[in-house]
Amino acid sequence: MNMIECENLVKIYKTIDTEVLALQGLELTVEEGELMAIIGNSGSGKSTFLNMIGGLDRPSAGRLVVNGLDLFKLTEPELVAYKRDVVGFVWQNNARNLVPYLTAIENVRMPMMFGTQKQQKERAAQLLEMVGMSHRAKNKLSMLSGGEQQRVAIAIALANNPKLLLADEPTGSVDVKTSDYILDLFRKLNEELGLTIIIVTHDRHLAKKVNRVVAIRDGKTSSEMILRQSYREQLKHVGALGDMEEGVQEEFAVLDRAGRLQIPSQMLEEIGAKGNKVKLEVVNGRIQISAKEDL
Repeated sequence: MNMIECENLVKIYKTIDTEVLALQGLELTVEEGELMAIIGNSGSGKSTFLNMIGGLDRPSAGRLVVNGLDLFKLTEPELVAYKRDVVGFVWQNNARNLVPYLTAIENVRMPMMFGTQKQQKERAAQLLEMVGMSHRAKNKLSMLSGGEQQRVAIAIALANNPKLLLADEPTGSVDVKTSDYILDLFRKLNEELGLTIIIVTHDRHLAKKVNRVVAIRDGKTSSEMILRQSYREQLKHVGALGDMEEGVQEEFAVLDRAGRLQIPSQMLEEIGAKGNKVKLEVVNGRIQISAKEDL
């Protein structure tokens, strides 16, 4: 089953004077239980896409189905229920995740919508233990490091048993060691709970450590990098990705429905392409792209 089906997704932001096309026909499918990353430069549309699938913003056009629900057709009360029951969020800015005057366990209990007070307390304690923060349950935020706060934020995102976890730059404000720990935690949650996890990041180091990476450029899916099968099999035995070597992921360009693809600017520079024209020809069963020759 696909957790997310996104077809020709468009998002236009309008002001009095201008229109900004944030997503320009984005196409993407995410399978249930995937752990993947979305990368792209600032303004590429990756955070806009995260807001779309999180129910925080409405698409302008296209098709967007998450967990079998058509987000275009949801009423406002249905959208509130969707955000409460289906998705969990982890933000880079801990101020969006945590209430500073509450303890860690009080923060985790706050969004819970089910059970008695005792059941909520037990559930919150289980979640803190799951993220390695049970020893800090009664500490307030001022007593926690940035990485510890982020782990509490992950526990909060899991409070209502979501089917989809969305993380927007979750390692953007922590050091490399803490970043590795947080990614290992995401992998543990993915494997043990079967949770679908999407991480939006600028961090190429982090992106190399997940099974699949989708690159978005100019509001469209540009390319995908998929972990080679040989490494995937090895990971089943070691349990974590550790430090990845170059070349463990294969990169594929993504064609849209009209057969168009985006060619990275650095590749065009390497072949000396200028202007908006290149030469295409089929050579030995392969499509070859070369710079247009001056006439």
